[in-house]
Amino acid sequence: MDGTDGRDAAAEAEATEGGSRATRSRRRSPALTSGPVSARSRAAAAIVLLRDGTGPVPAAARRSVRVTLAACIGFYGFLHLLDRPTAATYALFAAVALAALARIPGTGRQRSAELVSALPVACALVTVGTLLAVRTWTAVAGMLLIGFCLAFGAAGGPRPAGTAPGLQLLYILPCFPPYAPGELGERLLGTLTGLVLLILAEAFVLPDPRVPSYRDRAAEAVRAAARCAAVLREPPYALPTAVSAHAAASAQALRPSSVPEAERPAGPGVRERALAHTGLAARTLLSRLRALPAPRPGTRPEAAELRLTRSVERAARETAALLAAGATGEGAGGGEAARTLLRVRAESADHVPCAPADRRRHAALLEVADAALVLGTAADIAVRGRGAVGDTDFGRFWYARTGTLRLWWIRLVGNAGPRSVHFQNAVRISLALGVARVVAGLDSLPHGFWAMLAVLSLTRTTAVQTRSTVRTALIGTCMGALAAGSVLALAGEASTLYAYLLPPLMLVAFTVGPVRGVGWAQAMFTLVVAVVFAQLAPATWQLAEVRFLDVLIGSVIGIVCGLFAWPRGAHDELGRAVARLLRAAAADVAATTKAVSSGAGPLPDRDDDPGVQHALALAETAYAQYQGEAQRAAGPTPDWQGALMSGHHVLWGARRVLTAAADGSPPDPRADARLRAYGAWVAEGFALAAARFDVPEGPRAEAGPVAGSVAGSVVAGGADGEGGRVSRGGGAGAGGPQASDSDLDAPPLFFTTTTWLDSLTVDLTRMAAAHAVEGPVPRAVPGSAPGHRARSRGSAPPGPDA
Repeated sequence: MDGTDGRDAAAEAEATEGGSRATRSRRRSPALTSGPVSARSRAAAAIVLLRDGTGPVPAAARRSVRVTLAACIGFYGFLHLLDRPTAATYALFAAVALAALARIPGTGRQRSAELVSALPVACALVTVGTLLAVRTWTAVAGMLLIGFCLAFGAAGGPRPAGTAPGLQLLYILPCFPPYAPGELGERLLGTLTGLVLLILAEAFVLPDPRVPSYRDRAAEAVRAAARCAAVLREPPYALPTAVSAHAAASAQALRPSSVPEAERPAGPGVRERALAHTGLAARTLLSRLRALPAPRPGTRPEAAELRLTRSVERAARETAALLAAGATGEGAGGGEAARTLLRVRAESADHVPCAPADRRRHAALLEVADAALVLGTAADIAVRGRGAVGDTDFGRFWYARTGTLRLWWIRLVGNAGPRSVHFQNAVRISLALGVARVVAGLDSLPHGFWAMLAVLSLTRTTAVQTRSTVRTALIGTCMGALAAGSVLALAGEASTLYAYLLPPLMLVAFTVGPVRGVGWAQAMFTLVVAVVFAQLAPATWQLAEVRFLDVLIGSVIGIVCGLFAWPRGAHDELGRAVARLLRAAAADVAATTKAVSSGAGPLPDRDDDPGVQHALALAETAYAQYQGEAQRAAGPTPDWQGALMSGHHVLWGARRVLTAAADGSPPDPRADARLRAYGAWVAEGFALAAARFDVPEGPRAEAGPVAGSVAGSVVAGGADGEGGRVSRGGGAGAGGPQASDSDLDAPPLFFTTTTWLDSLTVDLTRMAAAHAVEGPVPRAVPGSAPGHRARSRGSAPPGPDA
């Protein structure tokens, strides 16, 4: 190219670049970007964000639109069109109570379904509150009883727990003077109208984007298990890192802490229990597949093992299709793959490999098949309910043929005691509400229900949280009272102005409050109630003063009751519950390993140990509440999740071992002695872990070093936390995992039992490693012996991923 061509090309490029700069300048020009077109674009973008956004602000804005629409239609319709102020009051507060004060999780349609079931309860509470307002003592007695019952209903799952505060308000509002049974009709009319409008708004106005359900998550986890089984059928018969990581992530997605509250299967019904069982079985199957031992170097799995792995893959794909299809069952396969797996599993159980090292892998494959079978049955019940019950194992799936009322009764009775956090919370809030009702009745507190509303909305499960919440709430209420007093003083009796102010105030209040916290919520709600009551009756700036005084009195009552009723919330109870769980697990491990040894007498019942089950249920409930409380620990904390999972592993494995023992096996004195020693060692480890987790009622015993017999040797021996394999270096001490176990010429039952004990040893390793950085265990532990201190956090194995 000559010089002329180069200059022409440069000039053309400069002209093009100049044109581009001019275009960009025009795009950035304020004169061109401002105006109606840009405003319409921003408005359209805001509407799209409001409709489809998944963040906290769009979700709060959608909910604010619904509650404002329902409350204002009912309030203005009764007050200004029909001249019925009582019905208007109840229509507004019914909508606000069940939409703003209540914390019902889920999408709008899920909340509307919950509100439909709450309609009869709401009407009954308004009726009872109206009738019990005849005397202060009757209103207080009703408050204690109803407050406890509604709060205790949280044992039924997150939706009853979220509905309870709103229903409490529907008793609080009518239980105050004047005693007016003649107004009961209008009160019920207003309540029904407000709730029906709220149900319609939740169902049809700005529907929330759909989120993956727990069943969707379970289906994805089962598909991941099927992929793992498929990979394990091909050389090198081990999971690549990427496949193993995906399996771990799928299992993590099923943890309750990773699931939105509305999607957690926490209810007492058959389908909820079965869905929770499905999640646990899927996590267990993924863990077993990831921990499956590889074949001996230079060998290929036998045809029977490959056939069993193929059957597990097909059964998992069938279960995933069932979960994805739902009750229609389209594409689920009708259970054919599960029946094939059951037959192949029985055939494989009769085959005993010649080499002892192959027997361990064989036992692990049978565990994988058992997990897949349990997963399929649980998923079938979760999708089809009692219609799926056929040849179900009623020990493991005891709930499958139990009536709904019976299941509720079992759940409530299991939590009816001072060791349940649901019971503690119900006692705390009912006492606080009862005291507030006494104070309001004896002092003739103006608008006394505001004090009870403050108790209801500001009392937390720990005294520390309550004090922090009250401090912020009082600042917000003070600011709101100043603003409300100014509005009332300036507007006077101009009710038309208040009618125009209420809708935008409600929109802002119910959008900002959930996003910015309790201070903003109290400030904005103070403005809202001042504008509401100014329309019902002439009001002065002193109404704002009364509002602040009532919130102050309610806050003090909440703080005092929180100090006397379990002030530490779930923290202490979680430690005690986990300690009870681990002690029950220790007893179960010792009894199971002793029973499967030859000559130990008849085998115990293969049903899950009710003691371990009940302790596990209470510990999981306490842990769920503990996660929602503000924790003050600055350093490492105990591995609560690992302790809970060890309880599941004990239940799961003990049943599997007893089932395998029922098939009969030739006696082997050496193997039996080894099982009894290993089982006693693991049981002692659980007892030591229980002593570490326990929170005594009095002062803790003097601390001493970690016991070398179990806890210290577990940490020193180490375990592969990712794969769930035990290190068998011989340093675990007498009775612990030994390298010779893999080469012992023993019957299959020996390898089934040692595999279970190995998984429990991994659990002990994780718990001991977490406690090693906190300090030594208590000295007063039966059976412990002085030994070396556990190693530092840096050398501890990774945390649990099950």
